[in-house]
Amino acid sequence: MLIVGAITTFVIALCLVYIYYKFVVFNFWRKRSIFYVEPVIPTGNLTPVLKGKLSIGELLRNIYLKYKGHRAIGTYTFFKPNLVIADLDLVRIVLTKEFASFHDRGYYCNEKVDPLSGNLFLLPGRKWRNLRVKLTSTFTSGKLKQMFEVLKDCGEELATSLEEVAKTESCIEIKEIFARYTIDVIMSAAFGIKSNCMKTPDSEILYQGKKLFQYHMFWYALFAFVPQIAEFFAIPLVGRNISKFFIKVFRDTVQHRQTHNVVRHDFMNLLIQTMEKGYVAHDKGDTADVSSNTSKMSILEAAAQAYAFFIGGFETASTTATFCLYELAINQDVQNKLRQEIDEVLRKHGEMTYDAVNDMTYLHKVINETLRKYPPVSILNRICTETIDLSSTIHVPKGTLITIPVLGIQRDPAIYPNPDMFDPERFNTDQIAARHPYSYLPFGEGPRVCIGQRFGYMQTKVGVINILLNFKLKLHPQTSVPLIIDEASIVFAPKGGVHLTIKPR
Repeated sequence: MLIVGAITTFVIALCLVYIYYKFVVFNFWRKRSIFYVEPVIPTGNLTPVLKGKLSIGELLRNIYLKYKGHRAIGTYTFFKPNLVIADLDLVRIVLTKEFASFHDRGYYCNEKVDPLSGNLFLLPGRKWRNLRVKLTSTFTSGKLKQMFEVLKDCGEELATSLEEVAKTESCIEIKEIFARYTIDVIMSAAFGIKSNCMKTPDSEILYQGKKLFQYHMFWYALFAFVPQIAEFFAIPLVGRNISKFFIKVFRDTVQHRQTHNVVRHDFMNLLIQTMEKGYVAHDKGDTADVSSNTSKMSILEAAAQAYAFFIGGFETASTTATFCLYELAINQDVQNKLRQEIDEVLRKHGEMTYDAVNDMTYLHKVINETLRKYPPVSILNRICTETIDLSSTIHVPKGTLITIPVLGIQRDPAIYPNPDMFDPERFNTDQIAARHPYSYLPFGEGPRVCIGQRFGYMQTKVGVINILLNFKLKLHPQTSVPLIIDEASIVFAPKGGVHLTIKPR
């Protein structure tokens, strides 16, 4: 009888949960007369992602392309209502015009439980704004010029390592190679450490860096869409061992520099300035105002920014370069045209310099087209912080999640004809001017646009230049066409990597 009673109670509980979801939780958009995609209890519209059938970017792309006739599309991420913005004018309102009502990402951020989550990407509200003002001077053209030698040295090591690999192997997996390159760049620029991952692929830093992205999609969805659950149970976003590792590396580097009065032109030096002075010293010609925001940053706050710089420059840059070289291997005409530009510009400047890289206009188009077709951050999230009417029929209550389907917009044939074709000429000046300004969002837009995008461009470009300067690329049969996207990856990435055949020029 006890077993029968327990089963009966369980069945009744399930029925009550079902009724609550069906007629209360999943009634949010119906009550507001907003078109919505029918959800599944209890995961909402996330079921294909949680089952490992689609990446989150592909799921939102499919929803966008299927229902983009509606300016906004109601969805549910678990039990949370999530409004997918399909109209580009509404995208502009969310990201820029009404930023005061959408200034937070809505992601997990708990500095007590997870100190590294207190970074510029995740922080909400006033803390974000104060930090943004403090770090704006970090990525000026003057600061990037000072860091350029770091990138140049790492790029040359990349080419040297590939020469050694090409002597013994018929093909290379380029994503792994670029992961090592980007780790070397970031560790040198952000931590002031020569990690030598190009020479030591079993490096502890590379191992810890890869672990940062080894999340099951359930946990990613939890931290991204219902962070309240993680906060309630004090679950850290960054694993405690990984967090301890990065904080120790950062703390040891700071202590070494302060003890021995070491000054280098890198991101670490700029963070030390914020700890010692409360602001980043100006370069000649910089205009950022720091006079009203000079509170000193603690070592944990500074470590969180170095960590964000690390994750932002590691996986996103390596996947972008991987997709770029994949397309260049398929499109030999684009590869040849780009190589010709690289040769001509370097002859003109005499060597690879910051100005020489910026002078490569076709390279910039190639990278932009790569980011269009394969945006590493395939969705943008915001949370409504003040109730607002996006239009006469779209009323958004405070606390509502907002998602912008970047991959969907950038693969929309109405915006980019034949979107699966790789065509750098899409980024000719006249074609850019003819498109909606919010139809290209690989770095976001508005006040929360990625602060490190210029560094990201430069890091990727230097790597691509060094490869094309020394090698010719072809696609190895082991690589699928079209690429299969890794449904379990947090960033938009190829499954199984990209295998190329490389030959010296």
